[in-house]
Amino acid sequence: MKNLKFLFFGIIFGIILTKSEVISWFRIQEMFRFQAFHMYGIIGSAIVVAAISLLIMKRLNVRTSDGEEIIYPVKPYHKGVIFGGMIFGFGWALTGACPGPLYALIGNGYTVFIVTLFFAIVGAWVYGFFKERLIH
Repeated sequence: MKNLKFLFFGIIFGIILTKSEVISWFRIQEMFRFQAFHMYGIIGSAIVVAAISLLIMKRLNVRTSDGEEIIYPVKPYHKGVIFGGMIFGFGWALTGACPGPLYALIGNGYTVFIVTLFFAIVGAWVYGFFKERLIH
């Protein structure tokens, strides 16, 4: 019952993604063809909000809802970031969906995206399997 709040916020997040047309295949194709600013504006504003939120959270030493300290690990940069980003971008451009909106797309009745979700999960598993060999 205590995790019901996550279901509620997930549903609200899905509605926001749908209403803002972030899950629209046409909007994503417009972005990759540099035909519209819509998606760049949404992504850019999300980055700004996230950066400001993290700054405030760090300065105020915000804790989790359970009172635990939040740890912000420093992630090392390596060449795998470039290749991983390219693979992610190609997949996003080909399918018209990134992992976050997949659930909203499926929830909106676009069941063909179950295939995309399946391969996103497979890709995450493959990365996890090879992660140690990729970084070094």
